[in-house]
Amino acid sequence: MFTARHRAAPDDVPIGHVPTRTAVRMTHVTKHYGRGPQAVVALDRVSIGITSGTFTAVMGPSGSGKSTFLQCAAGLDRPTSGIVQLGGQDLAELSETQLTRYRRTRVGFVFQAFNLLPSLTVEQNIVLPLRLAGSHADSGSVQGVTAGVGLTGLLKRRPAELSGGQQQRVAIARALITRPEVIFADEPTGALDPDTAQEILGLLRQAVTDLHQTVVMVTHDPVAAQHTDMVVFLRDGRVERCVDEPSADQVKRVMSELRRPR
Repeated sequence: MFTARHRAAPDDVPIGHVPTRTAVRMTHVTKHYGRGPQAVVALDRVSIGITSGTFTAVMGPSGSGKSTFLQCAAGLDRPTSGIVQLGGQDLAELSETQLTRYRRTRVGFVFQAFNLLPSLTVEQNIVLPLRLAGSHADSGSVQGVTAGVGLTGLLKRRPAELSGGQQQRVAIARALITRPEVIFADEPTGALDPDTAQEILGLLRQAVTDLHQTVVMVTHDPVAAQHTDMVVFLRDGRVERCVDEPSADQVKRVMSELRRPR
C-alpha cells in the first residue's frame, strides 16, 4: 500500500492557483501543425474536464489526436487556441520557465520507453524531479513510494539491472514522488508482456484509489482501458464520446465504430 504524502511546492508560479475538483480542464482547445492549406488540425475545439482523483483513458484511431491531447493537457506543448487549466492554473499565464518549474512539481509522467537515466540508481531516478526543482524527498517518502510499487531492496541498482516491469515501476515511483496534480501515462504497458502489464495497471489504479491521484492514460488497449473510470474517445481531433466504467468489450465496440468512415 502506498504511504507517501510529500508534495513539493512550485516556485515562481503566479498567485491565483485555486484548489479545484477538476484536475484538467480544456476549453475550446485547437492545435494546428503547419500553416496555410497544408496545416494539420490535430485537435479541433476540444472541451473536456477531468475530475481529480480519477483514472481516465484517452483512446481513438491512429491520427485521432491522442498524443497531442496529452501533450497540450500536460503543458508539454501549447495549443494554437483555447484554454488549458491544470489544477486550476491557466497554463497560458506561465512563461516557459515557469511552465517548466510547474511541470516538475505538479505533473508526473510515465512513458512506454520508461525514460530512466541509465547512469543513476533506482533511488536517484525516483528523486530526480525533486532535485531538478531544488527540493528533496525525506526518507519516509522515498521508502513509502518504493514499497508501494514493489521496489524495496532495489534502490541501489541501475536500470540495466532491472526487468522491463521493474523499470516501469521506477517510472511510476518517480511520477508519484512529488504528489503531482496529474500523472500522464503514454502507453505505459506497450513494451510489457500481458502479465506485467496487468501489474503496472494495478499500480496506477492503486495510486488513484489509495493516494487519490489523478491519472490520464493514452492507450490503444481495451483491456488496459477497463481499469479506468472513464474513457475519452477521440476521432479527427474531436471528443467523439465518453464512456464511464468501461468494459473491454464495450471499448472494442466503440473503437470499431470510430474506425468506420463517417
